[in-house]
Amino acid sequence: MSRTVLVTGAAGFIGAALSQRLLARGERVVGLDNLNSYYDPALKQARLRQVEATASKGAWRFEPISLEDGDALTALFAEERPDVVVNLAAQAGVRYSLENPAAYIQSNLVGFGHILEGCRHHDVGHLVYASSSSVYGGNRNLPFHERQPVNHPVSLYAASKKANELMAHTYSHLYGVPATGLRFFTVYGPWGRPDMAPMLFARAILAGEPIKVFNHGRMQRDFTYIDDIVEGVLRCCDKPATANPDFDPLQPDPATAAAPHRVFNIGNSQPTELLSFIEVMEQALGRDAIKDFQPMQPGDVVATAADTKALEDWVGFRPSTAIEAGVAQFAEWYRYFYGV
Repeated sequence: MSRTVLVTGAAGFIGAALSQRLLARGERVVGLDNLNSYYDPALKQARLRQVEATASKGAWRFEPISLEDGDALTALFAEERPDVVVNLAAQAGVRYSLENPAAYIQSNLVGFGHILEGCRHHDVGHLVYASSSSVYGGNRNLPFHERQPVNHPVSLYAASKKANELMAHTYSHLYGVPATGLRFFTVYGPWGRPDMAPMLFARAILAGEPIKVFNHGRMQRDFTYIDDIVEGVLRCCDKPATANPDFDPLQPDPATAAAPHRVFNIGNSQPTELLSFIEVMEQALGRDAIKDFQPMQPGDVVATAADTKALEDWVGFRPSTAIEAGVAQFAEWYRYFYGV
């Protein structure tokens, strides 16, 4: 086994898929997740069983730890001395951040601070951490690229993710911690999160119940298939961030720095109209949706679209899974997992 990789949020949608890929290529993985009840813990446990099934003896360790537990996290860093840390643990969800802002402050700010301290004091070779397309906020200049300013978040979740980028840059600048932030664009696929549109739509369509279509369907999302996300994360894990030798402090590039810190979009670069996505879902499930058209929700944005040239230039990869293929895979898994 070549390296020890600490994956936080290892029972989550992306974390579990990433852990399986790391194990498959011979890495040792230490998984961390607090298994909270933001959504059904049974789904998280099922994901963990999938991970365990792919692990050879001694290659997988799981600890039910919260990022907010600084003492437990410090002890784990000291014991395991990970070579790479992939921080995917966070309080997720835009709308929930309006209901429970304290959860975002504790997990996404306090908890991320503990991760940075662990990396600083235990010579971690590379920190890869999840940011989000939500940081682009009220920006309507599509497609989004990393050189654009992200000064207008429209939810606390988005603000916490921008704060993560600033915090990571500071640790890179002060302590030389190589750090790569990845702005994920609307991830979907098998084993997805139940609070996100694909799972909500599938459940309602198969139950013959209405689905809520916000902003009366006049929305676009850059839906990105889980396998593409994981491939991008893996490639970034293998190429630690470096300082930009051409960084100009008189014209600073928000995507790079004079410190070893970089930020990349990971998106499919093919934004899909919400009503078109629903149509693809209907075809995959063989059922028509009952649409309940709703106004725009607070904290939401009208459209997202990723410019991924920087990622492609850095690691030679760009997501490319067509929405029809990805939704078909998701629908097949959903019917099997939930027996519908």
